[in-house]
Amino acid sequence: MAVTAKMVKELREKTGAGMMDCKKALQECDGDMDKAIDYLREKGIAKAQKKADRIAAEGSAHIVVDGNTAVVLEVNSETDFVAKNDQFKNLLQELGNHLVKHKPGNVEEALKQKLHGDGDTLEEYINTAIAKIGEKISLRRFKVMEKGDNDAFGAYIHMGGRIGVLTVLENTTDEDLAKDVAMHIAAVNPKYVSRDDVPEEEVNHEKSVLKQQALNEGKPEHIVEKMVEGRLGKFFEQICLLEQEFVKDPDQKVKQFVESRGATVKEFVRYEVGEGMEKREENFAEEVMNQVKK
Repeated sequence: MAVTAKMVKELREKTGAGMMDCKKALQECDGDMDKAIDYLREKGIAKAQKKADRIAAEGSAHIVVDGNTAVVLEVNSETDFVAKNDQFKNLLQELGNHLVKHKPGNVEEALKQKLHGDGDTLEEYINTAIAKIGEKISLRRFKVMEKGDNDAFGAYIHMGGRIGVLTVLENTTDEDLAKDVAMHIAAVNPKYVSRDDVPEEEVNHEKSVLKQQALNEGKPEHIVEKMVEGRLGKFFEQICLLEQEFVKDPDQKVKQFVESRGATVKEFVRYEVGEGMEKREENFAEEVMNQVKK
């Protein structure tokens, strides 16, 4: 597979490695991005795996809380300008109110539901908004969460909707505490609550990379296993909420902070607008020529 400049650029963004190292890694791995990341890590060239997807699409995350039910949703638009106008904000609230009340199982089911009794469906409502606003708008994803009477929701919207975090803390009704945890999640971006939630396949893959990394450093095989276990602890700190240093008090882990107040973290959802989506790349010179030829 031919290695393109775009592929090299993407690998550099994900690993921080040099251009030639990235090019060689892609050539060695036949253009496979994930394998190239592992290759660089095993060689000790990439200090840490940066799996963060490029943020591209515009829009906003939004949260609606109604008693013991809450929803976090992401709605996409074509431009940031539209995402900030009042019509778009009203759309977010209407969609959130519907989702928290009717609790559909997925986006497809939600779009077919009636918004107000016998009125428009959600899909028709969004299409009407598109006609008024003049941009493509789409409900990308949502998550409905439930809590008990003795639990608390932590709702936090960052940068005017760029990031939305909703978390559930059990054995506490302290919403400020829950919001502090949500703010930490927004800042640090953990993938899981605890190491028990990390899939075995992901742990084994990390062990394999760390072992090869240690062997490539010339470490004796009999101490490699201990090194792997030590470095695995750092891996869990990067991806597991409870193992991370709490942003408001780095002297204690999130687990210590929450447990000191008699609470536990049940679950969380973090939406960052556009994550995993690639922005349409426009070659303006080519576009102009196409217009000229018409």
